[in-house]
Amino acid sequence: MCKNMAMQHLNGSTVIFVAFILLGIAAVLGLCVILFSFLSPLFARLWDSTISSGAVSRWFRKLRHADDSRDDEEYGDDVDASVASLLALLPAAAIVVDEDNEVIRSNPEAYQLGVVANDVIVEPQIADAVKHVRETGGMMSLDVTTYTASLLPHVAEKSDSNASAVSAAKKQSTSDKNALTQEAVDKEVSRPNWLKVRVGSIDEHFVVVLIDDVSERIRFDQVRDDFIVNVSEQLLKPGADLRKLADSLERGETSPDQLAEDARRVRISSNRVDHMVSDLLLLIKAQEPVQPSSENIINLFDTAVQAVDALQNMSHSLDVTVKVTGETDVLVHGDAGQLRSAVTKLVENAMEYSFKGSMVNVIVSRAGSGHDAQLRVIDRGYGIPLQDQDRIFERFYRGPEQHDRNDDGVGLGLAIVKHVALTHHGSVGVWSRPGQGSTFTLLLPLV
Repeated sequence: MCKNMAMQHLNGSTVIFVAFILLGIAAVLGLCVILFSFLSPLFARLWDSTISSGAVSRWFRKLRHADDSRDDEEYGDDVDASVASLLALLPAAAIVVDEDNEVIRSNPEAYQLGVVANDVIVEPQIADAVKHVRETGGMMSLDVTTYTASLLPHVAEKSDSNASAVSAAKKQSTSDKNALTQEAVDKEVSRPNWLKVRVGSIDEHFVVVLIDDVSERIRFDQVRDDFIVNVSEQLLKPGADLRKLADSLERGETSPDQLAEDARRVRISSNRVDHMVSDLLLLIKAQEPVQPSSENIINLFDTAVQAVDALQNMSHSLDVTVKVTGETDVLVHGDAGQLRSAVTKLVENAMEYSFKGSMVNVIVSRAGSGHDAQLRVIDRGYGIPLQDQDRIFERFYRGPEQHDRNDDGVGLGLAIVKHVALTHHGSVGVWSRPGQGSTFTLLLPLV
């Protein structure tokens, strides 16, 4: 009897010791995430400011000199070629507007940020600031939020054959098929751009707009704040479970069955913390900018196959079959690890919310427009209520349909997918109906 009690006490102590080690590791990783998210944008900001300040001052002097050498009738035509070259090198997006409010020079970033379109400033606040500065002179500073133009409307333009593939997979009627494509557009994810804008008058003919995109810094700050709040909440649960187990061991009155139950709770809580920290690190990684180059061309079909192969154990344990089909030569620019993580999260999500014995389809193809690659993950599971679909890409959001198949989730999987899509200049959307399943569509620019 004494020997059994001693073994029971030893096993309980071992569980507590291991759990505390896991919590310690989680706390250390958390501090690393906070330091990384705080210091990275600071260093980037200092570097950009050093480059920008000298370049802007030289550009203003050059532009004024160029203007002084012109005749009056030439003012409205164009700016000096060397000034245009310097404009393209500025870290900040820069725009030159003439007296007819026509954009005569602009960095590509100004178009990408949704400020300029068709050679005019389309952002109302900036357009009003240009008008005000032209009338009064001087300089204005303002904060503006724009949204990156989404690629997801291409879903509505995709070919009938692509729509039929979704319809066949989900066995929907023609009306449901049309609703799928339209609602995929309705539930698209757009990227906010937080901009600090300075507008200055050079003379009576030209106004310059300098745009500093501080979006990355703000996104890092948001991740850091979310981490502090949510990790603090998540750590309370395993702490409470550990105290309960310790109390039971101290009293010495716990039955083996109760001890096993308490240990199971500690293990689940520890797994949840481990899962959360792992996903937070992926979320930080998913916000690192990705620029197209010849060195980062990725085969999207191969990436999907690799992600699904790595999930075979999960597939067997949940009794859900995953099948990858589609075009095998679809190429995109990107970070292989980020794209694999995004596909993994989409497939994990589909399996966790599918019924036993069902199938998840992963379909890789070119969108009907010919400009984008699309990866669709289709399940026939529980589905997502309409009122929750606007929130499923938020960090730490978990819908009401939770069960034992996803009890260690922390609500970061789809947020990771969203940020991977946005940093790859793409988008992600969802169609879903309770009881019918869900279709997630990831769109990425083709090589």
